[in-house]
Amino acid sequence: MAAGRIAQQDSFLLHAHPWRETSLVLDLFSREHGRVALVAKGARRPTSQWRGVLMAFQPLWASWSGRAEVKTLTDVEWQGGQALLTGSALLCGYYANELLTRLLPREDAHPGLFDAYRALLTALAAGERQDPALRGFELALLAELGYAPSFDEDLDGDAVQPDGRYVFIIEQGPAKAEGFGDLASLDGQTLLDLARKDLSRPATLAQAKGLMRRLIAHLMGGLPLESRRIFMELQEL
Repeated sequence: MAAGRIAQQDSFLLHAHPWRETSLVLDLFSREHGRVALVAKGARRPTSQWRGVLMAFQPLWASWSGRAEVKTLTDVEWQGGQALLTGSALLCGYYANELLTRLLPREDAHPGLFDAYRALLTALAAGERQDPALRGFELALLAELGYAPSFDEDLDGDAVQPDGRYVFIIEQGPAKAEGFGDLASLDGQTLLDLARKDLSRPATLAQAKGLMRRLIAHLMGGLPLESRRIFMELQEL
């Protein structure tokens, strides 16, 4: 492989926007090279071989070249085998894409997170329960970004007890709930389940949703997620 040329990378398209009259700028998530910015020259032409291939949530083989921050797409092929997302599954996919686009640095490989993202899309396309799939992806995202807290030990160094009540302090971890007033508390069992990545218990799944929302909001610096706003507006309708 020539220097500056990357071939046949396992990838997903996160976002695309028009560039000049006939091209696209792509935000691609690849397993071996992380999030990459690419120019797809001529991709908007009616005769482009890439029309109908550059689709979000579909597994791709992508090739590119260049050493600049924004590289040039040289080839892309659909891997096949992935059903299209529809309805609320499509909104969940957009939510995951927005998290990756806004939180992942460019050209920083995260193969474990890539696999978790693929597993999420597979689950959504298969019509599996969305909440467990999303919480599992969020946990993987936090771990890959280095923000995965210890769920099975509290701030005093004591093991979390399944029948205990705890609060979660951002950037610190669980603390015994006594003395924290109205701060939302969690079951000790929920924390232990999260440590094992076990989301089968309904109470764990319900409490994990609120906790993941707090942790992700912290990573986002309090900035709102566009996908969440759209989802809430559709629910109101």
